[in-house]
Amino acid sequence: GERKYAVASRMRVKAKRVMLHALRLVVPHPTTGVKLEITAPPPQMSSFDAPSRENCLARRERTNTPLQALLLMNEPQNVEAARHLAQRALKEPGADPAALMFRRAAGRAPSPKDLAELKAAHAAFKEIYAAKPDEAKKLIAIGDLKADPALDPVDLAAWTLVGQVILNLDDVLTKE
Repeated sequence: GERKYAVASRMRVKAKRVMLHALRLVVPHPTTGVKLEITAPPPQMSSFDAPSRENCLARRERTNTPLQALLLMNEPQNVEAARHLAQRALKEPGADPAALMFRRAAGRAPSPKDLAELKAAHAAFKEIYAAKPDEAKKLIAIGDLKADPALDPVDLAAWTLVGQVILNLDDVLTKE
């Protein structure tokens, strides 16, 4: 009986330590009261080469990998940000949504080549979502803020994907 309890207790303590390590919490030690800080970065931040916070860094290295882009494109916050960017652009009367979205995100006017590529991507995305309007509705439902019901869901979904492309550009993600 006592042996089983001791083994189970050690396993619980070990499980707690593993969970605390993953969550990076500051906790008091049960017997000494000394506060311990576990400094492992969240798993997503490892993809962005985040420091472990054991040492102070004045400047982080600049990295841009396909894994980072994939991680960002699958984040609900990124989808919601892209949708909001698209909604704002679509509500501007007489504005070109592609140019407006690019200018707002990158802080500069798009080149004619960039603009042509974004418009071609929008046409392709719109064609896909026109055949699957339920998928368009699922995409624009991602996130806490609701999509504007006045906008066409197929068009908004297509512009949302264009917004994701823009938000994943090196010009937007990194500062020079």
